[in-house]
Amino acid sequence: MTYSIIAREPRTGELGIAVASRFFAVGSLVPHLRGGVGAFATQALANPVYGVDGVAMLADGVPPEAVAQRLTARDGGREHRQFHLIDAQGRGAAFTGQACMDWAGHRMADNVSVAGNILAGPRVVDEMLDAYLRSDGLPFAERLLLALDAAEAAGGDRRGQQSAALVICRDQDYPWLSVRTDDHADPLGELRRLYAVAQEQYLHFADMLPTRENPAGVTDREAYRRRVAEHEAARAAEGLGSRSHATSRPDREDAGLD
Repeated sequence: MTYSIIAREPRTGELGIAVASRFFAVGSLVPHLRGGVGAFATQALANPVYGVDGVAMLADGVPPEAVAQRLTARDGGREHRQFHLIDAQGRGAAFTGQACMDWAGHRMADNVSVAGNILAGPRVVDEMLDAYLRSDGLPFAERLLLALDAAEAAGGDRRGQQSAALVICRDQDYPWLSVRTDDHADPLGELRRLYAVAQEQYLHFADMLPTRENPAGVTDREAYRRRVAEHEAARAAEGLGSRSHATSRPDREDAGLD
């Protein structure tokens, strides 16, 4: 019911998952990530416990192949499951059960894994992987979105489109970026819009959040406002306006702060 990509950006250590499906709220079930630990996608007849326990095993130092073996060994429904994972070193593992609906399969390369089921054919995952590998040098989020676009152009989920999600973790337990569209006629287009909106204000705010290494985070609100203003000026220079649907109260000056 789904196609997804998991990747590790070796230059930064960021981990990301992008996923799309002809199924409601695919982003609520498939992606499981922890910064500095690993990323896990569970799909087909998804088993969310796989994602929770899989990431916990990676945190305990269990290699990806051993994680896959432990999860499938205890699950009598494993042949209906599909999952793939990558750890913080870029090592991966994947499983596609024999009872997954055609076409179903996965592909892997260094620091990246793609998988899908109920697809138009194997070209969907091939194009998804190739698009990611060809886009080296672009921003990490953009590469993941390009991979989804390529998969859809190759036929995608053979039932159609409905939902999509993009999640990226840096080195913390919480995501740096997590956006999803749960029910939309053009979920990939909507996901791109949300990513564009996130760049306007949210990601500047995310860069200020407390971390385990810096528990206070950045509390300089003026620095935040300057970064937002600089981004807005750059958009204006390109003739681009805001992609947000938000409204503001005219008597509030702090609408952009959480």
